[in-house]
Amino acid sequence: MKRLEQWFNDYGQSHRHPTNVAIHKVAVPGIYLCGLALLWCLPQGPLPAGLNWAMLAAVPVLLFYLRLSLPLFLGMAAFTGLGLLVCALWQGPLLLTALAGFVLLWIAQFVGHQIEGKRPSFLADLQFLLIGPAWVLASLYRRLGLSY
Repeated sequence: MKRLEQWFNDYGQSHRHPTNVAIHKVAVPGIYLCGLALLWCLPQGPLPAGLNWAMLAAVPVLLFYLRLSLPLFLGMAAFTGLGLLVCALWQGPLLLTALAGFVLLWIAQFVGHQIEGKRPSFLADLQFLLIGPAWVLASLYRRLGLSY
């Protein structure tokens, strides 16, 4: 598995233009939350009571972050937990809201990559779909003077 800095260096190759970076800093966390919400809306099916697909999917995702960095894992665990809490407390049509947000935020990201002039990283490796949120969180950590 690549080391964190290598992931960030590779991801950064297609995220240099200031407009694209700004779009990603909004769209990536939004897509992550919308993804959780979409999974939350799936029928429970064979899962035990009190467990849903969003909670189940969060486990391997958070283990991926833990393998990269404890500080990023802790931040992503808090962000994921907050997202799951919002889903649990949401009043209104969660599925429609999450789907609309997911589509609009992905469109924004593709506009950002059009401005950048480079293809999205995840087209080369799907793991970049998980690196994006960590990259955004790491930039917040740097601004706050925290290590990751």
